[in-house]
Amino acid sequence: MDLNTMKKTAVLDLKTTDPAWNLAAEQVVFDCMPRDRNYLMLWQNDNAIIIGKYQNTAAEINTEYVHAHGIRVVRRLSGGGAVFHDLGNLNFTFITDADRTGGVDLKPFCEPVVRALARFGVRAEIDGRNDITVDGKKFSGNAQYRREGRVMHHGTILFDSRLETVQEALRVDAEKIRSKGISSVRSRVTNIRPYLPEGTSLEDFKRALLEEIAQGGKTEFLSFTAQQEEAILRLKKERYDTRAWNYASSPSCTLLKQKRIEGCGKLELYVTVEKDRITELEIRGDFFAAEDPSVLARCLLGCRPEKEDCEKALSKAGVRPEEIIVGLSPKDFLDLLC
Repeated sequence: MDLNTMKKTAVLDLKTTDPAWNLAAEQVVFDCMPRDRNYLMLWQNDNAIIIGKYQNTAAEINTEYVHAHGIRVVRRLSGGGAVFHDLGNLNFTFITDADRTGGVDLKPFCEPVVRALARFGVRAEIDGRNDITVDGKKFSGNAQYRREGRVMHHGTILFDSRLETVQEALRVDAEKIRSKGISSVRSRVTNIRPYLPEGTSLEDFKRALLEEIAQGGKTEFLSFTAQQEEAILRLKKERYDTRAWNYASSPSCTLLKQKRIEGCGKLELYVTVEKDRITELEIRGDFFAAEDPSVLARCLLGCRPEKEDCEKALSKAGVRPEEIIVGLSPKDFLDLLC
C-alpha cells in the first residue's frame, strides 16, 4: 500500500481527551463514514491505558496503581499490546482501503512519522513488527484493525509523556498471574522531545506530520456532524464505557494474591476469573482456621471481583471471614481479593 496515491485525505482533529469517546469516534468513522476518501485523526487521551482486543486486562495493568491514580482503562478494536496515554502522548489514526493481498503491513503508515522527524534532524527507524525507535528505544507502537476491505491503523507517539507513570501503570508481577490473553512485550521506551531542537512544540511536530502525510495531495479538514456525534456518544455509552467490554471480554486468567496480615498470618488467594466472574477461588497460607476456608471461597463463586459484589455475597450467605480464618478481618480479606 502506498499512502502517496491517496486522492483525498480528510483530517479530523479530535478535541476531547476522553479515551472512550475517541475510540468510539474511530469506530464510527470506520463503520459509517463514506469510503470515497481516506481519514486521518490526530488525538490525545488523558491518563488512560488502552488494552489490545485480545488481551487480558488484569494481566496488563497494575490494578492498585491504576485505581489510586484514577487511570481510565479502555479496550480498543485492534490487537497488539497495552499502552499508556497522557497529554504528552500523540495518537494518530489512518482509515483507508486495505491492501488487496490481505496482509498486515504497518510500514506505509509509520513512514510519515519517520519523515516528519527527519525534518527536525532526528533519525528514527521502523523496527520489528510494529515499533518506531530512536537510538534503539521505542517511542511509537502501532496496531491495525481490518474488516470488509478497510483498514484502521493507529499508533502512539511518546512526545513528552510521563515515563515513570508508563512503567508503574503497566507493571505486573509475571509470577503472580497466569493468563490466556496475549501479553504485551515490554520494551525500553523514550520520549522524542529530548531529540528535537530546543523549543520544538507538539504543535510543530503535528504540522510536520500532516505535511508528510499529505505530500502535496488533497486534504480537507472535517468536523463531525451533530448526527455523527450522537452516534459516537451512543457507541461510547454502549461499548467503550462498559465494564463488559473493557474487562469482561478478557480471556480467563488465574491470579495469585498474597499478603502477610498482622494477627492472621500469610494469606494466599488463587483466583480464577472468566468473563469478569470468579469461577475458582482457593485459599492457602500459614493461618489458623476455625472452619475449612472452602466455605468462604464457595460464597464468592460467580461474583465480579469487585468489593461491593463480594460484600453482598458474603452478607447473603451469612459468612464472616473472621469466623472462618483466625484474625482475618472482612476489610483485609476483601482488600486483598478485590
